[in-house]
Amino acid sequence: MQSAYIHLYLIMINVITFALYGLDKWRAMTRQWRVREKKLIILALIGGSIGAMIGMTVFHHKTRKWYFRLGIPLILGIQVSLVLCFYDMI
Repeated sequence: MQSAYIHLYLIMINVITFALYGLDKWRAMTRQWRVREKKLIILALIGGSIGAMIGMTVFHHKTRKWYFRLGIPLILGIQVSLVLCFYDMI
């Protein structure tokens, strides 16, 4: 049962992160108020790294910033490693 909540959380946080990357790209193109970079990185850190990677790829957004280009894949790699270690312990 607890596993279902974790999966639901990860799906939701990744959908939200992906949507915010798209929203921020649209706002950048229309010169409107933007989503803070700090918020985009925090969303990746709390489980939205897959959504961030897909958002960066689909929207071609934040790909010129080195800390996104290197940081988001690094966060994803660390999270995948932690999940694999966690499931290995069970």
